[in-house]
Amino acid sequence: MNLNFAFSEEQEELRKSIKRFLDDKSPISEVRRLMETSDGYEKSVWEQMGSQLGLQGLAIPEEFGGSGFSYVELLVVFEELGRSLACVPYFSTIALAANALLTTNDDAAKKEYLPKIASGESIATLALSEDSGRFDEESITLRGKNNGSGYTLNGSKCFVIDGHIADLILVAGRTDKGVTLFAVEKGATGLETIQLSTMDQTRKQARLTFSDTPARLIGDEGAAWPGLSKTLDLAAVALSAEQVGGAQVCLDTSVEYAKNRIQFGRPIGSFQAIKHKCADMLLQVESARSASYYGSWIAAEDSDELPVVACLAKAYCSEAFFHCAAENIQIHGGIGFTWEHDAHLYFKRAKSSELMLGDPSYHRELLAQRLGI
Repeated sequence: MNLNFAFSEEQEELRKSIKRFLDDKSPISEVRRLMETSDGYEKSVWEQMGSQLGLQGLAIPEEFGGSGFSYVELLVVFEELGRSLACVPYFSTIALAANALLTTNDDAAKKEYLPKIASGESIATLALSEDSGRFDEESITLRGKNNGSGYTLNGSKCFVIDGHIADLILVAGRTDKGVTLFAVEKGATGLETIQLSTMDQTRKQARLTFSDTPARLIGDEGAAWPGLSKTLDLAAVALSAEQVGGAQVCLDTSVEYAKNRIQFGRPIGSFQAIKHKCADMLLQVESARSASYYGSWIAAEDSDELPVVACLAKAYCSEAFFHCAAENIQIHGGIGFTWEHDAHLYFKRAKSSELMLGDPSYHRELLAQRLGI
């Protein structure tokens, strides 16, 4: 296989169109407005992303209403979303829910749910972690029970991204046969949704409680974990692209400020300490970009390397983004700590992204297990 990190003309055009759209529809002033709202997104913008740009259906196969592009095109979308901090339920719907469906063998469910996701009609999410906040197989304790006429769920899920607005919730539960995937639709009986108070207000999370909630079985009972594990790996690659986009903004704004801020009669960028900080940030951003791009290429190729590369990308990009977000505040000095400045928005996104899907220590441990070390 030939590895080429150069984007095609079409991919570059995709990036430009997404950037134009986000600059227009999601400037930082709009991000600040939406993060204060309960829903956390603008319905008309979400619909435009689906109908005009076709972003929700980008990597969904054509037979299920999508465009059939690869994970490389998705990387472009996630990087631009990370750059702008756009308040849209794209990560939950595409990186989590769509992948969770695509990794099952349930064609009937795919045909029912994926076209609605691809068109932008439906917001979806994956409810996997519970109060422990862990993302491994053993931590799934929510119970699914077959009562003869169908399945019901009992238990709770926590830190569910966009769980309060999702039309479709894919729930990882446990039956006597093992980990099983279920679908629950918005407003189902016995489903209680509580929005969580989180540090990163640009990405909403919820706690979901299920009390004899009717659910649809997705795929085979007890056979869901391999697909869910792959979904988490694919989501980690998507998140790494977001982190690269955010880290690049932190680098760019730091360099710009260092050029223009005059202290002791000269730009602060001329001081050795600031030069070193910016150089370190550049090294981290470029290294993170390499890890993320390689991850998306491996995902696009559906390579056996995905479990290893996903862990590597998530661990490295998490630390790189957090480092750049923290340094951005330091370089800006006093103004960097104010609510009015945007530095704290990227810092909070960096911290929440670092923990999401498992922190760097978790992924390094997982990497060691997968390598048999």
